[in-house]
Amino acid sequence: MSVMLEGLPDVTAGRLEVEDYLRNFSDLHPPLTRHEAFVESDRCYFCYDAPCMRACPTSIDIPLFIRQIGTGNAEGAAETIFASNILGGMCGRVCPVETLCEEACVRNEAEDKPVKIGFLQRFATDTMIDAGEHPFRRAAPTGHSVAVVGAGPAGLACAHRLALHGHDVTIFEARQKAGGLNEYGIAAYKAVAGFAQREVDFVLSIGGIRMETGKVLGQDFTLGELRRDHDAVFLGMGLGGVNALGTEGEAAGGSHDAVAWISDLRQTVELGGLPVGRRVVVIGGGMTAVDAAVQSRLLGTEEVTVVYRRGQPDMKASRFEQELAQTRGVRIMHWAKPHRLHIGDDGHVRGIELERTRLEDGRLVGTGEFVSVAADMVFKAIGQTFVPHALDETGIALTGGRIAVDEEGRTSLADVWAGGDCVAGGEDLTVAAVQDGKVAAESIHRELSAFVARQTAPVEA
Repeated sequence: MSVMLEGLPDVTAGRLEVEDYLRNFSDLHPPLTRHEAFVESDRCYFCYDAPCMRACPTSIDIPLFIRQIGTGNAEGAAETIFASNILGGMCGRVCPVETLCEEACVRNEAEDKPVKIGFLQRFATDTMIDAGEHPFRRAAPTGHSVAVVGAGPAGLACAHRLALHGHDVTIFEARQKAGGLNEYGIAAYKAVAGFAQREVDFVLSIGGIRMETGKVLGQDFTLGELRRDHDAVFLGMGLGGVNALGTEGEAAGGSHDAVAWISDLRQTVELGGLPVGRRVVVIGGGMTAVDAAVQSRLLGTEEVTVVYRRGQPDMKASRFEQELAQTRGVRIMHWAKPHRLHIGDDGHVRGIELERTRLEDGRLVGTGEFVSVAADMVFKAIGQTFVPHALDETGIALTGGRIAVDEEGRTSLADVWAGGDCVAGGEDLTVAAVQDGKVAAESIHRELSAFVARQTAPVEA
């Protein structure tokens, strides 16, 4: 297959009417009404040793909170959820439940239709957040202070749990808003009406947490300074780098980092003012690729193609997300990898040349067959990387290019913990980052409590 790549690039804003943008970027899943939540809760078997609970990275007591919803106690259900996952509101919106709790639901065996756990979780947590309540009371101040680097899911979860135990926490966030990928990195239609910031406000309402935005590790402060001024440090700064395509023409106009573009879209007040191409190609097979592709379509792009080097089962985006993209008119091309970008005389992308791929003795290889796809914009969504330069002089151990930690989130430095995507083995899931932050906070609390105990222990004669 070949395409004509002549002509001027067609990248423009305002492709749709105002009401189209409002409709396209409305809530992907409208929330359950109280009656709908009650009816759905009645479908739960309330299993003993529930497989859905085991499948949840934060171990939420799912049967309990569903039973509480069924008895009209949505606030109690929210407290059950928040006890395990303080960012349960966002997780109820963005968790890939179809591969976690809902995949494990025994209803799948009975009727091939799991209980809508994600919807029920959102119903309960929204009830409490909308009421402006916080389910937990902070313990008496301990006099200890902890620094948290990064206000994403891992950092927020860690800070909240530490504050709950009475420790004073200062969060240092490089961006101007807290929330991490919840604020900057997910599709706009998954968390509407400023929910990410509302959830941040909810988390901080426990008290004892001070937020400093626009503060970058390695520029505005060092890890050494944090260790000097605080009793413990938690690193949850996520991934700051982006993998390169490594192809000819990658730096051309119209070639974009999908993560940065989604961030710009998330912070855009007037979606009609955001330029988008008439023909868009997205390279990658994960959630970021799907989010970039679908949102391009919702902004008025006529043709969107996602290009992935392997087959459909290998895509990191869930089956639901893949189907969502296809129902929105996105074409997914498997078994192809970028070879070079076609660039016009003006230095702007006109298209991309792809090489067909196949598996050979278990290895992915090019077939030597090439195909070109016309494009006014090309997004790369082939993964992010950890940027460790701010830690170069600290002696902290890395493995696989990320921070090495033990099962409690401890790093090689005695008073430093880490969690989320910046650590080796990070799962690139909000819920997994929350669990990392929670586990590290409990470890830090035990360490600080043990220190106090040692300091106050009577001296033997």
